[in-house]
Amino acid sequence: MPLKSVLFIAAAAFIFLHTPAWGEQNFAFISAAAGPQASLTRAKPAPEDTPQAQQSVADSVPPATDTVTAPDPATSDSDTAPPRHPVPSHTESATVPTPNGADIDGEAAQESVSSDADLWDRIRSGFALQDSNSPLVARHENWYQRHPEYTERMMDRSKLYLYYIVEEVEKRGMPTEIALLPMIESAYVPTAMSRRKASGIWQFVSGTGKKYGLEQDWWYDGRRNVIQATQAALDYLQNLHMEFGSWELALAAYNCGEKKIARLLAYNKAKGLPQNYESLRKLPRETRNYIPKLIAIRNIVNNPEAYGLTLDEIPNEPYFTTVSAPSHIDVQLAARLADMPLDEFVSLNPAHIRPVIKGDSVPLLLPVDKADTFTENLENRDKPLTSWEIYRAAKGEWLYKIAQRFGMSLERLKKVNGIRPHSKITSAGQLLLVPANSAISSGSGRKSLGSLHPLY
Repeated sequence: MPLKSVLFIAAAAFIFLHTPAWGEQNFAFISAAAGPQASLTRAKPAPEDTPQAQQSVADSVPPATDTVTAPDPATSDSDTAPPRHPVPSHTESATVPTPNGADIDGEAAQESVSSDADLWDRIRSGFALQDSNSPLVARHENWYQRHPEYTERMMDRSKLYLYYIVEEVEKRGMPTEIALLPMIESAYVPTAMSRRKASGIWQFVSGTGKKYGLEQDWWYDGRRNVIQATQAALDYLQNLHMEFGSWELALAAYNCGEKKIARLLAYNKAKGLPQNYESLRKLPRETRNYIPKLIAIRNIVNNPEAYGLTLDEIPNEPYFTTVSAPSHIDVQLAARLADMPLDEFVSLNPAHIRPVIKGDSVPLLLPVDKADTFTENLENRDKPLTSWEIYRAAKGEWLYKIAQRFGMSLERLKKVNGIRPHSKITSAGQLLLVPANSAISSGSGRKSLGSLHPLY
């Protein structure tokens, strides 16, 4: 064989073996509005290495940096991962769940667990996905084992949401591995954002979100609402399960789309091949890694000590509750009234994408022990609840002049209003949030082209 051919084949093999599997750092970026939640990046991702994606939004919380570049999970030490330990033996319910979230039947519903048990134990008792001997599982197990700080941060973020999600998963008779799925989708970062415009811990794209009732407008993105997005994701997964008949196929379709899975199954049928997940040979690379990665997480949760990891106990009780929100209130003020750090408040209420919460009928989520504090402080407050107002811009106004007029930096004006960094002028009737009672003279003596309007 010619020397050039040998060198070409060797180079191709090296690239294949040293390309990280999807998922460790597959986000274009993650909004750091949730404070301590990690902002993750990945070095030179392949185009297919991104999950379902989401819309960039500006929050009022200063960004925090917690950047990790994923090492290659296919390196030679991947065979050092400990042997997978068996998970409790469960079989899928013979009755398919209904999309309205009702219990399938008495046998399919998970057994209740005493209120003083560790939530991890409750999750382990409901594992039902088939085990896998795929080498991809070992690769991902090894990656998490070699990055304990990343893994423990991800597990720690999940504490705010896991109890609620486990409750909803059990009500529908679904495998409790589903409650771990946001670890694959978003690392449980509620403001996670990917290149394909998906959003939230469940990574809904806009169209699918709207199909499942997730409102999206200038003020609010329901894909980031923990309760609404969880209900939508479980509805979607149940519909996929009804369509394809197995949780493995349903999960694959959740990742790459039901049309893709339907085509692959039709191809297998035409070729006389089995129509199950294991027999699909042309899955996208991201999807090939999707279920093995979930199984790897499941195995780690089932026996963290075997991987040199520690999972802090999570009380088997609700972490948050809902409270009614006023029609308009500043995000920062709402956090103060609840006696909460701003980043923690945003972690529970990431769907409000402006510095003002437009309450309407969407309740706030607060830790159980903060709900009464918020309600009492709100009732006793005799000052305005918001420090912002609306500026309706005329066509062609310079953004930097509007920022000067209201005593803001141009960067701040753009961030608060979700304006692209390179934009310079306004469109006709464009609405901008600006500080209330802060308009200053531009020095030109010319009347402002736009108009101010209160939020009420």
